[in-house]
Amino acid sequence: MTENAKILVVDDDPDIRTVLSALLESRGYQVVTASDGKEGLDALKAEKPNLMILDLLMSEMDGFTVMQKLKDPRLAKYAHIPIMVLTSVREDASRRRYELETGVSMDVDDYIEKPINPPVVLERVERLLTKSKA
Repeated sequence: MTENAKILVVDDDPDIRTVLSALLESRGYQVVTASDGKEGLDALKAEKPNLMILDLLMSEMDGFTVMQKLKDPRLAKYAHIPIMVLTSVREDASRRRYELETGVSMDVDDYIEKPINPPVVLERVERLLTKSKA
């Protein structure tokens, strides 16, 4: 089981952070939140979570930029942390944007479009955490 796993939620919407925190904590997960990509990268380094749930569209530093920064060799020690994108952007549109901006395909472990479906989020979080432990 993956109880007590630490999950980093990076989203600029305080309601989404609150809902996800309550949902994940109800299953025994530790939750750390960040309101933009810069805070998210700082929290990633400080907290060393087992999973990051990342929004793509944020004002300060968006999720696309976070994913680009995680490709930097200096951040290679965080490459094993699974990333679940949770966003209002359709998956095909965001993948295409990322490819156009970076020249590489978007490398995330899961992708969920908002609005969230709590049972689906929990099932996919559990699957990613179980997979990353294997």
